[in-house]
Amino acid sequence: MAALTPRAVFVTRETDYELLIARHATRGQARFFLESRGQGLAQVEARHERFHAVLARARAGVPGAWRQVLVRRADLDRFLFAEDDVVVAVGQDGLIANVAKYLGAQPVIGVNPNPELYDGVLVRNSVERLPRLLPASAAGAAGIERRTMVEAVIDGTERLFALNEIFVGHRSHQSARYRIEAGEAGEEHSSSGLIVASGTGATGWARSIAEATRLGLSLDPEERAVGYWVREPFPSVATATRLRAGKLTDAPLRVTSRMNEGGVVFADGIEQDFLAFGWGRQVRIAPADRALHLVTG
Repeated sequence: MAALTPRAVFVTRETDYELLIARHATRGQARFFLESRGQGLAQVEARHERFHAVLARARAGVPGAWRQVLVRRADLDRFLFAEDDVVVAVGQDGLIANVAKYLGAQPVIGVNPNPELYDGVLVRNSVERLPRLLPASAAGAAGIERRTMVEAVIDGTERLFALNEIFVGHRSHQSARYRIEAGEAGEEHSSSGLIVASGTGATGWARSIAEATRLGLSLDPEERAVGYWVREPFPSVATATRLRAGKLTDAPLRVTSRMNEGGVVFADGIEQDFLAFGWGRQVRIAPADRALHLVTG
């Protein structure tokens, strides 16, 4: 039996226009909603049309013999990726993080549909490059960055992967109580939670914490290391603040919950996709064995 041809998997999320239509049912009602608040629909609609024009060009650039499929971000947890897929994320940088946790070693090409709107740190390719990048990626001839990911394992069974960061704390971001252990050091904490970030994530949420606390760490996106930062630790007779930030390479960070309710662990800012972190549960967080294979050219 003949081998299957490669498959291009296009990953997208809803545009702002599509979200407005989903909420208000019709274009007219969406326009009325915005105009009643001194805003207009034209710019939102123009961005929507531009995005779909780029997506159409991207899909037209797939080699004729290839298979292709379109997957929305909301359906990623139900989609079965194949080992020989080439993934094409068309949208903002966060879309790469959304899809990375579901992949193994499949190459990921980020296409920026609107450089005036999106920074393009991860979605760094123009749609014009896609016809060359697709066959090169399938053949293993494209440049690749192997970006370190973060893995969280709760009680040895439940797992979460993140490209940017893992958050541990209370779901309302109020005071979280837990025991933190890094290497041989350990202490009880009361804080606004903590994050463990990769070199990719160190330019986002972790950067804002590091700048506010002046606890910066050197992390390269391809380095097999992650960093942790504790948010607003509070010292008391029962809690300490010595373990506020650090770099993890070989030994994991261990966090044991002291929260009867509301404790959560979630990845890449997706709060609704959390694992419960109630009293006595322990999470081990470290660099993941898998990495994002980001196509650079």
